Amino acid sequence: MLCGRKNLDRFQPEEDMHLLDLFKRKAEEEHLLDIVDKYNDDMQIHRDEVVEMMRVAVWCLQSDFSRRPSMSVVVKVFEGSIGVENNLDYDFTTPVVRRAIRAAGNPEQEDAIGAVASPLFPSVLSGPR
Repeated sequence: MLCGRKNLDRFQPEEDMHLLDLFKRKAEEEHLLDIVDKYNDDMQIHRDEVVEMMRVAVWCLQSDFSRRPSMSVVVKVFEGSIGVENNLDYDFTTPVVRRAIRAAGNPEQEDAIGAVASPLFPSVLSGPR
C-alpha cells in the first residue's frame, strides 16, 4: 500500500486540495508535522528528520536559483554539521529571466522596456555556486 498523497486531492477541504498550497501554509504556520503521515510508524518515529528533509527540499526548490544550496551543503545538512537556511521562500513559481537585448527578428516578444522574457534552462538553474 502506498502512503503518499496526490498533488491534487478533491476529497480534501478547498484550502487543502492542492498539496503545494497546503505545504506552503503549514510551513508558514510552522506546523509541517501536521502533514507527516500519521499512519506510518516509521514516519512518526523519525518525524523530526522528515520535517528537516521537507525543509531541505524547499531550500533546493527556491525560485531564485542563487539561493539554492550546493550538493556539498545538502550533504553537510544530512550529516548534521550545518542547518537549513531559515529564510526560505515557499512560492515555487518559475521566474523568467529578463535580458536587455533584442530578439533577432522577433520585436513582438519585447516588453515595454525592450527586455525579452525567456524561461530558465536546467543548465542555468543548476549552475555553479
